[in-house]
Amino acid sequence: MAEALDPAVPTHVDELAKRVLATACEHDLMLAAAESCTGGLLASLLTDIPGQSHAFERGFVTYTNEAKHEMLGVPMEVLDNDGAVSERSARAMAEGAIAHSHAHVAVSITGFAEGGPGQPAGLVHFACARKGGPTVHREMRYGDVGRAQVRLQALETALNLLRDQLAAARDAA
Repeated sequence: MAEALDPAVPTHVDELAKRVLATACEHDLMLAAAESCTGGLLASLLTDIPGQSHAFERGFVTYTNEAKHEMLGVPMEVLDNDGAVSERSARAMAEGAIAHSHAHVAVSITGFAEGGPGQPAGLVHFACARKGGPTVHREMRYGDVGRAQVRLQALETALNLLRDQLAAARDAA
């Protein structure tokens, strides 16, 4: 198995995904994901749950700046000035996922699973957009815990953001 997929998704993350999908189904809301450093893992998790996966409308795996710009409409100025791993990029990705889908709620994930020059290992920016509501941002610094652990922890953070935005959408209805 590839290092980035081992260990398997922890049970509590799987249960959180089931709760997120159940809430979306209960309120007839569609979800989308715009992923970079997780490479589609969130979309895979959300489409792997029988009987509820229909609440996931689509996913965007936008690993390069060009993909973020072309698929989600992230302005090149944001990518050039702030970088792909930034609050502004995460917000633009989530809002772009809403604009380029039929989803009611979309989450974005962009970060550094491994470190490098000017790239602190484990720095991940998230945003969660909701039609008719505010876009929320979260920055996490997981540290140099390895590619797999950063990606798994990012799944949990993204699911928590989706859960919170779904609750806000439900309360606003």
